[in-house]
Amino acid sequence: MNTKQIGFIGGGNMASSLIGGLVSNGYPADKLTVVDLDSEKLSYLNQTFGVNTLQDSKELATKADVLVLAIKPQHMQSVAQDLGQAIQDKSPVVVSIAAGIRVEALDRWLGGHVPIVRCMPNTPALVKTGATGLYANAQVTENQKDLVESLLRAVGVTVWVEEEHELDAVTALSGSGPAYFFMIMEALEAAGIKAGLSQKTAQLLTQETALGAAKMALESSEPASVLRQRVTSPGGTTERAIGILEEQGLRDILQAALLGAKERSIELSDELGNN
Repeated sequence: MNTKQIGFIGGGNMASSLIGGLVSNGYPADKLTVVDLDSEKLSYLNQTFGVNTLQDSKELATKADVLVLAIKPQHMQSVAQDLGQAIQDKSPVVVSIAAGIRVEALDRWLGGHVPIVRCMPNTPALVKTGATGLYANAQVTENQKDLVESLLRAVGVTVWVEEEHELDAVTALSGSGPAYFFMIMEALEAAGIKAGLSQKTAQLLTQETALGAAKMALESSEPASVLRQRVTSPGGTTERAIGILEEQGLRDILQAALLGAKERSIELSDELGNN
């Protein structure tokens, strides 16, 4: 992989995170190039990571072996159509991290028969603890899949899905998921304050408890249900709290929220891919 040229169109937070992860893992900075209309972003990325910068997307498309489209979904069609001929000439594997843009639409905008990997990363990628779902179309080779997986693993774990529609569920679970946990953390912190703790203490205990629970789940071979049961002593404080959460329908609420997010992901894909 270290001989491949990787290009980024868009130098925002996610691109910056991927670049930082690659460089910290030893990927040669001179094999990374970024295009962005914002010269300040380009200057920052060049000075921070030593990567190459350009302001011409077409020029980058003629050089890259892997081309990452790290732009907003509403801009994808115009950018892709502008790059179409260059992509057809060079035939890099195109990696899209834009939510809601289906492979069929992107392939059509790029001129057809383009190797495309669609990714759904999440914001913890910014601190190298991301979770990314990936889907490849039939034009992507096994070597290209390995390349893209190595790229995304620089900022966390990766999971391939067999069918593109599964990315709607990935979006609902891990893509939107950090917001669910932040909201739970908000609520726990507020409850801690109401129970008599200072804001600073409630916040610290909430954050460390969330981190510790996640770390235990990651390092254990047991499912979350078993870990929960081990913390829940009969007749104890945790059992009473869990009973109240069950009575209030926490599971049903979370399921409804996730399915609602999935439905909205499908709607957005329909809206964005109709042109």
